[in-house]
Amino acid sequence: MSLRSGFIGLIGRPNAGKSTLLNALVGTKVAIMTNKPQTTRNVIRAVRNDEDSQMVFMDTPGIHKPLHKLGSNMVKEALITLHDIDIVYLLVDATKKFGAGDEYLLEILKEHKKPVFLIMNKVDLLKKEQLIELLEFWQGKFEFAEIIPVSALKEQNLKELVKTTKEYLPDTVLYYPVDQVTDNTEQFMISEIIREKIIQRTEEEIPHSIAVIIEDIKGKKESLVINAMILVERDSQKGIIIGKNGNMIKTIGKEAREELELLLGKRIFLELFVRVEKNWRNRERPLKELGYSLSGKYE
Repeated sequence: MSLRSGFIGLIGRPNAGKSTLLNALVGTKVAIMTNKPQTTRNVIRAVRNDEDSQMVFMDTPGIHKPLHKLGSNMVKEALITLHDIDIVYLLVDATKKFGAGDEYLLEILKEHKKPVFLIMNKVDLLKKEQLIELLEFWQGKFEFAEIIPVSALKEQNLKELVKTTKEYLPDTVLYYPVDQVTDNTEQFMISEIIREKIIQRTEEEIPHSIAVIIEDIKGKKESLVINAMILVERDSQKGIIIGKNGNMIKTIGKEAREELELLLGKRIFLELFVRVEKNWRNRERPLKELGYSLSGKYE
């Protein structure tokens, strides 16, 4: 049996469910998930291996109208990724109306001669008649290679998606070892899990203005001591993260520690600190320090 392989890029508007789909396809958590838009900030690679294929998925930041340099870099990185893939998954939230953001994505995809799969997500929330109407609408918008309705959260129709994708894989080589699921570093995963817990626990003002820097990891065979710095843009945000009597940061730390212990299989001692870095999302130095700068990345 010959092996097929290739790179698949997941693009879409914020909160379409790309990270949920990615995790479901590879069978483990490689991307953080929240109900807040623009959670994904980096291109995340995840590998699905089976007996006859290797699919390398690339989850991209949601494409949106940027309001700061960080947002602009996120959108640019998502668009640059389109040049490095073999198949495009355009993920849309089937419960949301078609809008200017969808039109913008279709215009971009017209310039790329790659097979585009329309992945209609969250179809478990639609009636059959609504789904048929939606399929007809999207068919008139673009010449998709395939249109596949799924529910990433409930893992509905994912086997069909994988089976169909295999037919389009162009290569016959292994790009990653068969036991590798992602090329994310341990440090990246730790910072992302802490950020996920902050987003899940805080209000609208906080999610987009925070970042996490892992300042130090000291390890023994059965334990890790991790020091992490949470960046915010204003003193008021620092107060929200810390919470009354330090209760919020304790809760964030506890939830992050518990997940990290499951992920890493070690006892975790997690120290969280908060620092105000005014307007960091528009400044090159903190963006570079956090890995959100495009400077030198694609040169």
